[in-house]
Amino acid sequence: MAASMGNNSDNLRGVKHIILVLSGKGGVGKSTVTTQISLSLVSLGYKVGILDVDLCGPSIPKMLNVDGKDIHQCPQGWLPVYADNNQRLSIMSIGFLLHNKDDAVVWRGPKKNAMIKQFLCDVHWDELDYLVIDTPPGTSDEHISIVENIRQYNPDGAVLVTTPQGVSVNDVRREVTFCKKTKIPVIGIVENMSGFVCPTCQECTNIFSKGGGEALAKQMEVPYLGSIPLDPLLTKSMEDGATDVRPQAVDVIVQKITSYCNSSLESTMDTT
Repeated sequence: MAASMGNNSDNLRGVKHIILVLSGKGGVGKSTVTTQISLSLVSLGYKVGILDVDLCGPSIPKMLNVDGKDIHQCPQGWLPVYADNNQRLSIMSIGFLLHNKDDAVVWRGPKKNAMIKQFLCDVHWDELDYLVIDTPPGTSDEHISIVENIRQYNPDGAVLVTTPQGVSVNDVRREVTFCKKTKIPVIGIVENMSGFVCPTCQECTNIFSKGGGEALAKQMEVPYLGSIPLDPLLTKSMEDGATDVRPQAVDVIVQKITSYCNSSLESTMDTT
């Protein structure tokens, strides 16, 4: 790992909106949702960055077909990797820093927190409309480190990802509590894997039940952004690193996210 390149704390000054993607547990498709939200934002003409701080499970590079790319440095810090020719989608992940993609990141908390701080301070994003931060599952000290380092930039809030099952919903309930305790606004809840879409007839079957995320949103008095069904075509595209498959449900969710962020920005400007 490279040493810190100095005080580059202004590297986030050019970012208009910061969104955290959180989940109470692993395996709910948080990184897939992060990727799909980012691709949808790019399709709307926004310039987007993805910061993958899931240090023990960096999957974003593979999903966007940039696995194995090298990180370069400039006077302002690390340069992110671009996933498109127009350079509208940039990515930073620890996956780019591993000598072998099969290497395990076996670090104690302090070293993880130092790496997260370095990612937040030393990556030269330049001007971005949205920075989407893919976090590890749970509510650990890594999350506290992220929140403490981005607080000065007034993050717009967090998108919480769950699946319909009760076990996942219960864990996301704790995630809502985490956001309230750390004063991070909750943009809303997304219910992922909400039904299975048949690739032949397009009929949706509720394999894992349905409605748990929406019920939790009502109970916790936070917005419900929508549901994303299981789709074999989306799964294959993520495995292959293709970016041409995006469920319509994602675009609807992103419309709600951008509306929230724009309203938040207007409110901030009115109070300054």
